[in-house]
Amino acid sequence: MSFPFPDVSAQPIADLIALKGRAALITGGAQGLGRAIAERLAEAGANVALADLNLDLAAEAARSIGERYGVTAVGVRMDVTDEESVAAGADEAAAAIGAITVWVNNAGLFPSVPVPDMSVQAWDQVYAVNTRGTFLGAREAVKQMAGRGGVIVNIVSTAGFQAPAPGLSAYVSSKHAVRGMTKAMALEFAPLGIRVLGVAPSYVPTEGNMAMATAMMEQAAAAGIELPEMDVMNQSLIGRTGTPDDIARVVLFAASDLSAIMTGSVLLADAGETI
Repeated sequence: MSFPFPDVSAQPIADLIALKGRAALITGGAQGLGRAIAERLAEAGANVALADLNLDLAAEAARSIGERYGVTAVGVRMDVTDEESVAAGADEAAAAIGAITVWVNNAGLFPSVPVPDMSVQAWDQVYAVNTRGTFLGAREAVKQMAGRGGVIVNIVSTAGFQAPAPGLSAYVSSKHAVRGMTKAMALEFAPLGIRVLGVAPSYVPTEGNMAMATAMMEQAAAAGIELPEMDVMNQSLIGRTGTPDDIARVVLFAASDLSAIMTGSVLLADAGETI
C-alpha cells in the first residue's frame, strides 16, 4: 500500500511551520482554547473557520483574527452533536475559506458530577459532545480532505490518561474514547493521506475550565474537604499554570509539516502532570 505523504526533510523550518494556503476549522473556536488555537493557525498563514454554538461570539472572534493576521476568517454555527449541523457548518466554512485541510476537534463538555448524582441524560450529553462530536467532526473532515490529504487534531485532555479528580467519570471515560479513536482513525485514514494526532492538555485557565474548577471546589467544600485553590486541577512541574497559547502552539506543531512523520500519537501538553 502506498501512502501519499511527502518527505519534507529538505524544507527550511519557516516552510515547515507555515500553513499558508491551508484552511483550518476549529470546533468550539469562539473562545478559550479554541480561539487560541485559531489565533496561532492564522498567524502561521491558514485561513480559519471558528465553528461554535455561539455564532455571534464566533463571528466576532473571526473578525478580530482576520484583521490581525490578514487571513480570511469566518465564524460558523455548529452543534458537534448533530450530523446535519456539522455537515452544514463544514460546507459553509469551505465556501468561505476553501476545502478544509486542518480540522481541530476541540469542542468539549466537562461537568463535575459524582456518579450517584449523575442522570443518564447528563452522561449521554458528555458523550454526545466529546465522543460523538469527535467522530462526526473526523468523518466530515475526511470528506473535505478527500483527494488532497490533511491533518485532524483531536483535543484529548490528560483525562484520557488518568482520572484527575472525583466527579469526572463521564469526562474521563469520554476522553479515553477520544484517545482510542485517534489511534484507530490514524490507521484508517493513512491511505487517504490524512494524519490524525491528539493533543492532551492539562488544566489551563479557560472560561470552561475555570467554571469546572469552581464546581469541583464547591463540591469538595460541601463534602467538608478543603482544597488549595486551583490545585484541584493543577499538578504543574514547570512552576506555573499553563495558558491556552501553550496548548495552541502544540496544536500548531501537530497541524504543520514539522510533525509530518507523526500520526496516531497523542501529545501530552501537561507540564509534567502525568509523570
